[in-house]
Amino acid sequence: MAKKMPTYSICNLLGADRCMTEIVVTRLRSFIENHRDIQFPHRHDFYQIVLFTRGGGRHSIDFQQFDVAPHQVYYMAPGQIHTWDFDENADGYLVNFNESFFTSFCHNPHFVRDFPLFSSISGSSVNTLDMSCCGEVEATFAQMLEEFDKKDADFKMDILRGMLSIILVRLSRVVPRSFNEGVSKHNLVLMRQFEILIEQHFRDKRLPKEYAELMFVTPNHLNALTNSVVGKSAGELIRDRILLEAKRLLVNSDLMISQIAETLNFEDNAYFTRFFKKYLGVTPEAFRSAYTL
Repeated sequence: MAKKMPTYSICNLLGADRCMTEIVVTRLRSFIENHRDIQFPHRHDFYQIVLFTRGGGRHSIDFQQFDVAPHQVYYMAPGQIHTWDFDENADGYLVNFNESFFTSFCHNPHFVRDFPLFSSISGSSVNTLDMSCCGEVEATFAQMLEEFDKKDADFKMDILRGMLSIILVRLSRVVPRSFNEGVSKHNLVLMRQFEILIEQHFRDKRLPKEYAELMFVTPNHLNALTNSVVGKSAGELIRDRILLEAKRLLVNSDLMISQIAETLNFEDNAYFTRFFKKYLGVTPEAFRSAYTL
């Protein structure tokens, strides 16, 4: 049985004496030095943005491997599994924040999720910034760190919230687009709606027609939409999200394979195993063994 993978909160990382904060801003080198004990696979219950200004190494996010380089920025959403092995020269900036950092202030409960940075379906976990954009983002991070380190400053959280909003917007403007050129804004809005619905219902709704009903469109229209935007059918996007969750559960829980199958609403363990092996080429047991801590 695989050992359960740990999930860290901001409180876990800061300690009980600083548990009330909803945001942490720090130099990356300082974070690495203080948390060498968590280089193994783990996940967070908060959002994280990391900007590399120098150094290198390896970074794995949701089973994808990346070679780290300067001017790269990484985005991680709650629940994603990641591990890192950065070299001794690696440095930059890091911000951890809870969704409540914004939702307690604005009326949109999906404020953070509306940005294209944290989508597990059509988003990308990494981007390499050009010199101009990297300079702007780095300067804003430096200002954030200066503000974060101030003790008992008036309106400190409001300033940090504003600066983080600027970073989210700047990075969203240059995020690599996984959708095809010439897609209308209307179709992008519909695509984002579909992604949100998948996140909400992938455990209990498997068929494109079920999502089409929720979006008040026909199944054919939904498939035409997803193919035109990301080059995949609606069914493929639903399936990919189920497979990602299956992989996360296999390496991040003590659940038996049959229990994972039940959690994902498969008829039985055998059907889940066939489904998993068909698309990933290995059985759930073999996949779990490969990631056993």
